[in-house]
Amino acid sequence: MKEENKKHDGIGFFEKYLTVWVLLCMAAGILIGKFLPGIPNFLEKIKYANQNIPIAVLIWIMIYPMMMKIDFQSIKNVGKRPLGIVISSGTSWAIKPFLMFGLASLFFYVVFKAFIPTELAQSYVTGAVLLGAAPCTAMVFVWSNLTKGDPAHTLVQVSINDLLIIILFVPIVSFLLGINNIYIPWDTLVFSIVLFVVVPLVAGFLTRNYMIKNKGLDYFNEKFVTKFDNITTTGLLLTLVIIFTFQGDVILDNPFYVLLIAVPLILQNVITAFFAYFVCRWTKQPHNIAAPAALIGASDFFELSVAVAITIFGPLSPVVLVCTVGVLTEVPVMLMLVSFVNKTKHWFPAEKVVKNS
Repeated sequence: MKEENKKHDGIGFFEKYLTVWVLLCMAAGILIGKFLPGIPNFLEKIKYANQNIPIAVLIWIMIYPMMMKIDFQSIKNVGKRPLGIVISSGTSWAIKPFLMFGLASLFFYVVFKAFIPTELAQSYVTGAVLLGAAPCTAMVFVWSNLTKGDPAHTLVQVSINDLLIIILFVPIVSFLLGINNIYIPWDTLVFSIVLFVVVPLVAGFLTRNYMIKNKGLDYFNEKFVTKFDNITTTGLLLTLVIIFTFQGDVILDNPFYVLLIAVPLILQNVITAFFAYFVCRWTKQPHNIAAPAALIGASDFFELSVAVAITIFGPLSPVVLVCTVGVLTEVPVMLMLVSFVNKTKHWFPAEKVVKNS
């Protein structure tokens, strides 16, 4: 049905000011950790199979609603915009993770060498790799809508990325961390992907099919799935509060580190977006394909990176701090990129309407 590619209404209140909420959560978490240390001590002990249960539950609350929005039947439309999909996927998987690794290594090992000890730099590079090794699958719907991107292209690309994460995330992360002299058994990485991608993906797929079958697609898009929007953001913010209760001492002792961490993360977002955008321009793609292709390639699946970092390294690790800084920087950077993309629409040929089957 044509309605399957319905656009999201736009950026909501929570999403628009997400950076402000992240800063507030950072402050709240730090204060809790400093003045109520019994709370993080208690939360850190609630574990099963080396997984922090409160954080795992909150991350599922974040990821599950995203997965309900994915319609894998849209992949049958991949042939309608093949070059746009190739550019977006190539940027997301062949360029982005390696660019993030290179930038993080350059800044943490070389440029910021005088400020960051070598062991800490290694942890920061590891966090950057986890952050850059998977493209975002949720907020890109918002960025696409704000640039009047083709909703069909966006939906197809996100659906493909969710499948590619299952296949490519583990080998790419394992390879790059190996270069960084961090060796993690594949079964540990696979467990994280199963826990935080496959399980919510299957649950979202089953929920979507059940609701559409019994209530219809209009009800699902307009009433059911929208109920989870604020729940998702609330889950993210509560997760950040918990994380910063563990990371508070590190931040208070070295607040400058947060600024240093942000530099390669922001550069990765910008460079990746420009690469995909200008390749689309060079290949004469219409603007409504170039815009989502660039923004999908630039954004990060920070929910997954935080979850994997906590599972493997624990909530106290500086690896988790890097992934969390990614949450802080992404929204303002992506809004800046949205503004740039909208102002340069005249660079591209007129858009051609492609009817959906």
